[in-house]
Amino acid sequence: MGNPGPTWPQGVARHVLDRVDSTNAEAFRLAPTLSGPAWIMARQQQAGRGRRGRAWTDPPGNLAATLVMRPQGGASDAARLSFVAALAVHDALRDLCGPVPNLALKWPNDVLLNGGKLSGILLESSGAGGQVAVLAVGIGVNLAAAPDAAQVEPDALRPVSLAGETGLLITPDDLLDALAVEFDAWHRQMTTYGFGPIRTAWLARAAKLGETITARTGTDRITGRFDGIDETGALILTGPRGRQAIPAADIHFGG
Repeated sequence: MGNPGPTWPQGVARHVLDRVDSTNAEAFRLAPTLSGPAWIMARQQQAGRGRRGRAWTDPPGNLAATLVMRPQGGASDAARLSFVAALAVHDALRDLCGPVPNLALKWPNDVLLNGGKLSGILLESSGAGGQVAVLAVGIGVNLAAAPDAAQVEPDALRPVSLAGETGLLITPDDLLDALAVEFDAWHRQMTTYGFGPIRTAWLARAAKLGETITARTGTDRITGRFDGIDETGALILTGPRGRQAIPAADIHFGG
């Protein structure tokens, strides 16, 4: 959504904390007191979480932030906001860094730099009756430093940092400002026009589209051609079993 400028979105609160266990956990603690959406950023996050309960390491100078909101609709509607978040991170970095970084998106919501993992996004929600009452969109970006490769799973993508790969120095505060603007713009797009424009924009930035990848769902392993995402955000994989839509999986590049 190029060049949004520095204007912070109207009606969105901004909380910057020196130290917190997890910005997602803080989001749920603050939610009952909020009148609208709010961004929460921590200078130091001591118990950051990744997908499937994995730890997320936050060296000083990296972004650890969460957008807490009350979305409209059910769990599937909330899940599609992960694509909005990935687009927002990607485009906020482009707004600040220009075309230099080699950025791409890995399904469902990782942001890659030079093929390594730069950013992870974790959505957590609470609610009842199939409706999402509170949604926390947690975002971590390795701006200054990346975790040691020994801290990640053996077949995971190598962790990278913006500074380490490009020499560019971006502060968490500057990225938060750009991120809030981009998320607001993409969210308005989806609210007005549905998931279609989000899907198109995400695919235009997708890593390995048309190439062979592997999806792991529990004990199952499916290798095939990455043919995009459907209208729900599910991964479309074409392999020995034909064309499949996979709603949740860990993705690995190659066979």
